[in-house]
Amino acid sequence: MPDLALAADTLRRLHGAPLILANVWDAATARAVVDAGFPALATSSAAVAAAHGFPDADAMPTETAFAAVATIARAVSVPVTADLEAGYGLPADDLAAWLIEAGAVGCNLEDTDHHGDAVLVPAEAHADRIAAVKEAGRRHGVDLVVNARVDVYVRPAVAPAEQLAEAVRRGRIYRWAGADCVYPIGAVDEEHIRVLVDELGVVNVWARSQAPPIAVLRRLGVARISVGSGLFRATLAAVRRVAEHIAAGDVEWWSSAVAREGL
Repeated sequence: MPDLALAADTLRRLHGAPLILANVWDAATARAVVDAGFPALATSSAAVAAAHGFPDADAMPTETAFAAVATIARAVSVPVTADLEAGYGLPADDLAAWLIEAGAVGCNLEDTDHHGDAVLVPAEAHADRIAAVKEAGRRHGVDLVVNARVDVYVRPAVAPAEQLAEAVRRGRIYRWAGADCVYPIGAVDEEHIRVLVDELGVVNVWARSQAPPIAVLRRLGVARISVGSGLFRATLAAVRRVAEHIAAGDVEWWSSAVAREGL
């Protein structure tokens, strides 16, 4: 596994500039994003799940989820990190083995409780899982880059006034457990992001319309910025728009669009 071990180290070192990731879902989008100049790739679980007919709720069959990761990793020569939702119920050793076999060197793991009665998994239990995945990766020869997602901003786990404190509390526990980066998905307030970076060090922010511009995130010291399912949703919107023109028989518009893109 020397090449994957090196790729994991490369991915880890890319955090901090910040590392900007356009999340992909198949070989074609992976190649397009790399051709655009990105030094690493992340998958989007929402996009992969939707493309295979599943909800984004930790519900994909293991084989489906990791086959998609493998297809993407085989298509490019840059490090790949996979959005694995909550890990599809896999024990840590199996999760690390599946991930490395697929050719990925990092993963997102979220703390939403998809299969229990709580809103979020207890922080200590999620930390134990992070530590176990890290250790399992090392046993398999790759120090996996774990991006620990903190879901307090997107799940009704605490009152809005308590979100920052809970995100910091959980993030600290996950960092102590070995997480390479903390992803408080949905955090858009500039002051919240500043505190999260100050308290947690290596932080991933979801780039969306409500979030600060990338220039501001860079100034705040954000280490990683990802678009999540944004590229997928933009692509679907474009497909729908083109399809509506074709369905309406607007051949002139279609011909002009093809000519503009050189297709």
